[in-house]
Amino acid sequence: MDSVEEFLVHAIRIEQEAALRFGQLADAMNTQGNREVGRLFRQLADYSKLHLADARERAGYRDLPPLRPEDYTWPDIESPEAAAIWAADPMLGREQALEVALEAEQAGMDYYSDVMKNTIDPELRALAQEFADEEAGHVAELKRWIELHREGKPLPSDV
Repeated sequence: MDSVEEFLVHAIRIEQEAALRFGQLADAMNTQGNREVGRLFRQLADYSKLHLADARERAGYRDLPPLRPEDYTWPDIESPEAAAIWAADPMLGREQALEVALEAEQAGMDYYSDVMKNTIDPELRALAQEFADEEAGHVAELKRWIELHREGKPLPSDV
């Protein structure tokens, strides 16, 4: 990663795909009658949309490079926060859904942390740190939700 602009293009794509995938999973769960997990995925889609808005705002005055899908640099086959598509399984339980979400958010945090660790640009390092910290908050929240679930307590998505 060579520039803040390149980073922001990647961050925008990550958050777009996370919002899209969590939205697809929410729709699939609701269509299949698994409304509890559908609400959880919808809430996560909304969080991704907020992070997307932040990334777009930060990119607003910059000249971002146009990238084709094959130009993106991901550690895996798709962007880090794209939740596993197998999570559209109608039999998916709440704990499995939380684990899928945690894995996606952890991958996003790891991606931003790797950028932060591997750049020599101080502005890019600071921005990547901010994004990694945001994702760390999501990871911590999902871990809290998993613990609440295991204790049989209601999740924030239940209210």
